[in-house]
Amino acid sequence: MNTRILSLGVFAAAIAALSACNQPANKTTTNTTMKDSTITYGHLPADSAFEKTVDGKQTHLYTLKNKNGAIMTITNYGGRIVNLLVPDSAGKMIDVSVGMASVEDYIKSTERYYGATIGRYGNRIAKGHFTLEGKQYTLSTNNAPNSLHGGKKGYQDVVWDAKKLNDQTLELTYLSKDMEEGYPGNLHIKVVYTLTDDNSMKAEYEATTDKTTVVNLTNHAYFNLNGEGSGTILNHVVEFKAANYTPVDSTLIPTGKIEPVKGTPFDFTTPTTIGARINDVNEQLKNGKGYDHNFVLDKHDISAPIATVKGDKTGIVMEIYTEEPGLQFYSGNFMQGKNTMKYGDKDDYRTAFAMETQHFPDSPNQPQFPSTVLKPGQTYKTVSIYKFKTK
Repeated sequence: MNTRILSLGVFAAAIAALSACNQPANKTTTNTTMKDSTITYGHLPADSAFEKTVDGKQTHLYTLKNKNGAIMTITNYGGRIVNLLVPDSAGKMIDVSVGMASVEDYIKSTERYYGATIGRYGNRIAKGHFTLEGKQYTLSTNNAPNSLHGGKKGYQDVVWDAKKLNDQTLELTYLSKDMEEGYPGNLHIKVVYTLTDDNSMKAEYEATTDKTTVVNLTNHAYFNLNGEGSGTILNHVVEFKAANYTPVDSTLIPTGKIEPVKGTPFDFTTPTTIGARINDVNEQLKNGKGYDHNFVLDKHDISAPIATVKGDKTGIVMEIYTEEPGLQFYSGNFMQGKNTMKYGDKDDYRTAFAMETQHFPDSPNQPQFPSTVLKPGQTYKTVSIYKFKTK
């Protein structure tokens, strides 16, 4: 099994060595190879690989760790999750986040969104247009004929201001200026990522504006619960509390309908592998080239998981909790093996998946969907949690 693993004991020793380094408290301190007695499984990226000046601002890598020895690394270039190491059912640490080894690799990647904080509008807006308070706004059509994930230069390509609040928490802030990528309003954004002691990645989003605008923030982490480089995700088992989804046209824009999943390949209301029906003859699967659809979550709150994914080789279970009304499930259909990931493996077809908590795609043009409008004096706030366990 080609997973990125190491024993908890060796991992703890590695962390102790890291802590001994006399480095600035707000940055990662790593360049440590992880080994057991016979095999090298991987390494945390080097600080130097994430030290770069982009648009006149400095990028870094920040390391968060909890009392269990779990680790998450984040770069302020794009607010990207790079590593996320959690224990499997055998007590070995698995890097479940698919990412790259340097800022330069992210910049050059043919896939723009690995691990990134996404905005101003996650997902697609039809034909790059929407009307707000009687005025039409025009966006970049970077996913022709539509606008995707904030446009040509979304938040995945900016350098966030970062502040490490404690060993487990990183605060990222960014001012998205009025008319940046065509969106109105100076949007002040704060995203707080926390690696909690129950092995959860918690994302807290907050934003205010000085003009009426639309906002839909999310994170585009790519996951493989068997470990980066371990091969296909088609045998992962998925369960959603979602009786409905939003079907899309051939350009992946919702048709406006909300339809039941029952009797379709989109029914994950009982545990089902990703690959069980992904190749069925189905117009929606054809449009998405697999799963690339928004699921309409059943009535819920942050106290209970609305989605569960289990890795078939490691036994790692990821539970998703969110205050958002939708979940975009993407099965890695456009991965083409063109990029080298942080452990030397290629990003081959369907070797990672994304579960993006969000409002619905194209909501600014579809008033029957939950609103994404934010007005001056209001505060956009939402929380999503990805919890990792083995039982």
